[in-house]
Amino acid sequence: MQQLIVATRNRSKTREIQQILGPKFELRDLTAYPGISEIVENGNSFEENAKLKAIAVSKELSGLIIADDSGLEVAALGGAPGTYSARYAGNKATDKENVDRLLEKLARIGAQRDQRRARFRCVLALARNGQMLGTFEGIVEGTIVDQPRGSRGFGYDPIFVPNGFEETFGELPAELKNRISHRAQAIHALAAKLTALKPSD
Repeated sequence: MQQLIVATRNRSKTREIQQILGPKFELRDLTAYPGISEIVENGNSFEENAKLKAIAVSKELSGLIIADDSGLEVAALGGAPGTYSARYAGNKATDKENVDRLLEKLARIGAQRDQRRARFRCVLALARNGQMLGTFEGIVEGTIVDQPRGSRGFGYDPIFVPNGFEETFGELPAELKNRISHRAQAIHALAAKLTALKPSD
């Protein structure tokens, strides 16, 4: 069983990554390492932030480190919230507060359904001993609905309907979401790299 450390304290994110990777991998995250200081995510893209986190943690902990930066990009808002997705309503904002702020902004500009196109984007970075081993990206296109629906998932899942579906990510079963999501795409690419990775790589 291959061991990985996820550079996050978001247990929901860790659980989702574990579900997608499956039992061949054993995941821990930064909740097991309270001495690791908070990493400032000041990159200009998901890739930059993922790299920042992966490299910083890999300098403090041994083994393979994966870091995820992901978020929602809404066309009518010029790609916002983007890299600010987790703190759209403030640094300590809850998922509900972020969702409410997004819906309020769309309502304020009178965005109709055809203007509510959006995409979830995820970039995973893999590092060891302060060195990058690769980055992996996944994107899923969809639409933002008027009101949250469903209690599954986390973040903006209850207001995002992926193309080809009528249910939000908050309504879809985890097994289905974990096959089609942006994070699933990035993780499958990561898993292929991990399988091919040699100890000396």
